[in-house]
Amino acid sequence: MDAGSAPEERRLRRELGVFGAVMLGLGSIVGTGVFVSLGVAAGVAGPAVLLAIAIGAAVAALNGLSSAQLAADHPVSGGTYEYGYRYLRPWLGFLAGVTFLLAKSASAATAALGFAGYLLGLLGLPGRWSVPVAVAAVAGLTVVVLAGVRRSNAVNVAVVSVTLLSLLAFVVAGAPAALANGAGNLVPFFAPEPGSAPLPALLEASALMFVAFTGYGRIATLGEEVVAPRRTIPRAIQIALVVVALLYGLVALVGVGAVGAGSLARVEGRAAPLELAARSFGAPVVARVVAVGAVTAMLGVLLNLVLGLSRVLLAMGRRGDAPRAFGRLDSAGTTPTAAVVAVGVMVALLVLVGDVRTTWSFSAFTVLVYYAVTNLAALALPAGARLFPRWVAALGLASCLGLAFFVEARVWLAGTGVLSAAVLLRALLTRARG
Repeated sequence: MDAGSAPEERRLRRELGVFGAVMLGLGSIVGTGVFVSLGVAAGVAGPAVLLAIAIGAAVAALNGLSSAQLAADHPVSGGTYEYGYRYLRPWLGFLAGVTFLLAKSASAATAALGFAGYLLGLLGLPGRWSVPVAVAAVAGLTVVVLAGVRRSNAVNVAVVSVTLLSLLAFVVAGAPAALANGAGNLVPFFAPEPGSAPLPALLEASALMFVAFTGYGRIATLGEEVVAPRRTIPRAIQIALVVVALLYGLVALVGVGAVGAGSLARVEGRAAPLELAARSFGAPVVARVVAVGAVTAMLGVLLNLVLGLSRVLLAMGRRGDAPRAFGRLDSAGTTPTAAVVAVGVMVALLVLVGDVRTTWSFSAFTVLVYYAVTNLAALALPAGARLFPRWVAALGLASCLGLAFFVEARVWLAGTGVLSAAVLLRALLTRARG
């Protein structure tokens, strides 16, 4: 078999249009990032978290355009894993697959724990039940994904609708307080953690907020399942990014303006900065609405991460970079059963041992490496397949590599070590197979 071509396998049905693809993207994007990482990023960059959101959105837009044209030219499950094989080198495709699995498994575990924390708070139950509830959430949504993408997307539409309404309620309730404070909570604009320099702090916060936009990649990884992918995928990615950028900007402006970046940062340990900010508005009903929205958001993120991760594992199984069982579909040709179950187990294990703050930074580093490979593949597209100028991919590549190494040193050092070991192991196994 040619290393640059995937083996012939049964393909998934094309069932998703623009609306369904956009909702999948929104369900993957709007979640842990806005409800949790906003507080983390505010603690790093101060009020400049607003600028970090803009930088993260710009980098995400560049990567989104690269992902769109790659998925349009090669619309199969697997995302950048497949693009690396097709347009670059097998080891780069493998690297993309590993980084995706690592980054998004950690993100999924974070989402599950966030869901559990918010849910227990709403129900008035003790925090010691957080891990069991998180594991139960992973198991339940694994079953939903096993039911097939059509049913999964129906659940996703409901989840996204509730989440968006809760964030809009937060903006409306907090706007009067933000307007009353004027620019008071935005000065000084650059107010990073003590002892840190403003520019590195801003770029670290940008890397953390970039992760909050990356769910659009689920649209590309589902390229095998969308109708008219060359038209649908670029349109869906662009719509999803515009909606999210506007929403994040409004939420951040109201949150920082009303309670200050310091207050958002101080509540990050509870992973509920927006809920506690809403309480300070003097609107307890809105605070509960925000909490409900956070619960549904985490649920939506977890749903779509299990779905997207299983499709990458499907592609790796088809090619032999993972056990072949992961590359097989069920009898209906709609679901890679073994891949979905494996992802569910992997995320559940991370729930048992994961640390929210560390895993978010680890996600940032590995996701940026993943999209660096994406942009590199986009640069290799033939002229006839290119939807956007080459400078889009070149700037996206430079942005990803630049931001990746502004996360905490211990995180990128550990990430670099893990990825290097994985690539080396693959090289040794490939050589042994002859």
